[in-house]
Amino acid sequence: MAVFKDLHTETGLKSLDDHLSGKSYVSGDELTKDDIKVYAAVLEKPTDSFSNACKWYESVSQQLAASFPGQAAGVRFSSQATPAASAEEEKKDAPVEDDDDDMDLFGDETEEEKKAAEEREAAAKKTSAKKKESGKSSILLDVKPWDDETDMKKLEEAVRSVQKEGLTWGASKLVPVGYGIKKLTIMMTIVDDLVSVDNLIEDYLTVEPANEFIQSCDIVAFNKI
Repeated sequence: MAVFKDLHTETGLKSLDDHLSGKSYVSGDELTKDDIKVYAAVLEKPTDSFSNACKWYESVSQQLAASFPGQAAGVRFSSQATPAASAEEEKKDAPVEDDDDDMDLFGDETEEEKKAAEEREAAAKKTSAKKKESGKSSILLDVKPWDDETDMKKLEEAVRSVQKEGLTWGASKLVPVGYGIKKLTIMMTIVDDLVSVDNLIEDYLTVEPANEFIQSCDIVAFNKI
């Protein structure tokens, strides 16, 4: 939130100049109502000693001139007043002061804006929850032992010992592959957003302690549910 004060003074212009360092406009990359509001509070074009504010003032002036092409005669506003009159005026205006030199460019949210923001947040959470729950896959996995002496019961226990959120192991059977060796064929169901099959194989099934029994794993079938 940008707040500027006393833009008719060098101190105020210095704060504006610092704010505009590396920027073309007060808010964002294009002319907005914020620029118009601040522009109206600057009495005249800043000097070159406030280079950022000076370039910004010229840019806004040019765009406003393009929007209002009529020939201007020029007007100025005087802030001179006697001390007594000035003090009386300040005292009179104090309860309802609305000073453009001390600006909150964004202001407080209205009830409607707060309600709309809450509805957007709730909708985003609902969408995120749906995304997390959506998408399941059924996978048939071949798990191969090292040799015919591998204890296939312990191999299956090693496979099923891997437990993760979104992973469900299903039916299994032993299938002969030759030379007295059998492989384990096992079904599993995963929630796509929670479980990666590649991660499951590389980080759980083919590393210690499971790799004492498991030589390799192959995906035989991969179907979306």
